[in-house]
Amino acid sequence: MEIEEIGRKDYHQRRLDASDLDKNPFKQFEKWLALAAKSNFKEPNAMAFASATSDGIPSVRMLLLKFFDERGFVFYSNYESRKGRELQQNPFGALVFWWDKLEKQVRIEGAVEKVSPRESDAYFATRPLGSRISAIASRQSAVIQDRAVLKKRVAELTQFATQNEIKRPASWGGYRLKPNRFEFWQGRHNRLHDRFQYRLDEIDNWIIERLSP
Repeated sequence: MEIEEIGRKDYHQRRLDASDLDKNPFKQFEKWLALAAKSNFKEPNAMAFASATSDGIPSVRMLLLKFFDERGFVFYSNYESRKGRELQQNPFGALVFWWDKLEKQVRIEGAVEKVSPRESDAYFATRPLGSRISAIASRQSAVIQDRAVLKKRVAELTQFATQNEIKRPASWGGYRLKPNRFEFWQGRHNRLHDRFQYRLDEIDNWIIERLSP
């Protein structure tokens, strides 16, 4: 099977020039995310997150961005999951946002740290009860015998929740990726895409550079 022939598409909607870019990559990302939100994507905040073990073996999965500001990009997970164990060994990660209808991609790289317990508690309290129960019931990434194990634990916690508050477990909370590099990609005709990189220099100024496609 010739994979390249499946859904092959030429990109032609827009161009991207240096003059289009905000000097601040966080503000540039905010503009593109807002555009994606207006373009009827089901989850415009969906992103691929890559981590790696201490010896460089990578893994990647889809997550949802929950918050960002100039401190970084926040997502939530089980600290004992595969990604949690990898971040404990090697506290660096990479994000990719892909908005196909806009022919746009954003890549973000940087160090990853846990958010404060107060931030994790505040976000956990906003989650629907079912999601809070699931966060406790699931030992994310652990091998289980079958789905019945999960269903039994969820039923027990649901009963417990009728008379008790479901609090955030210590094994669950937020991470913040603190960027040192962004890349904004705009699809162009004949694969001559527009790519711009923001990177931090030695005095923490953002340098903007065009990259070859």
